Amino acid sequence: MDETQTEQQKAAAKKSAVAVTPTDASEAGKRSKPRKPARAKVVEEAARRYFAAISARDPDAMAACFRPDGIDDIVPLGVFRGPGEVRDLFTELFAAIPDAEMVVQRVVADREIAAVEYRLAGTFQGGPFQGIEPTGKRIEIRGTDLVEIDDEGKIIRNTGYYDGAAFARQIGMLPRQNSQAERAMTVAFNAATGLRARLGR
Repeated sequence: MDETQTEQQKAAAKKSAVAVTPTDASEAGKRSKPRKPARAKVVEEAARRYFAAISARDPDAMAACFRPDGIDDIVPLGVFRGPGEVRDLFTELFAAIPDAEMVVQRVVADREIAAVEYRLAGTFQGGPFQGIEPTGKRIEIRGTDLVEIDDEGKIIRNTGYYDGAAFARQIGMLPRQNSQAERAMTVAFNAATGLRARLGR
């Protein structure tokens, strides 16, 4: 075997090794497999699915988004445990506000929780809600929900925040902000507070 042939064989072997390196093979394997959605995307999609059910005014679909031990903690209202209590709450809400319209304004998600900013509008003209009789007033509230999602895409816990005082003002339960009635209520409250202080209560 002459020296020229030996050099040619070495060059061919080197070229073959460069053609398919372990890194290239790994990258090729990755390209051949379908890419799974990132965990944050799964969380976002689960939260959007829940809010789509709210937009559709579908309490059954909403309840199905929760796992059996899931919790809906709506800060101004209370804690609702399990799909059944969630279903009952929103059945009551949609009966009270038959034209309820939910608009999602922004969703930000990480690997565990989606933060959802929304507006809910409608007319309080149906049945009572949480013991409050309908007033026929138009309401529009802003809120934010923090939706915690498990590995199966089910809601572990939803913590919801909205301005309960704004809702009370809009339905006429509290006087309008900065109105004469509100100022009078503040004066009366301060007078009562001062009286209790003087009486040592």
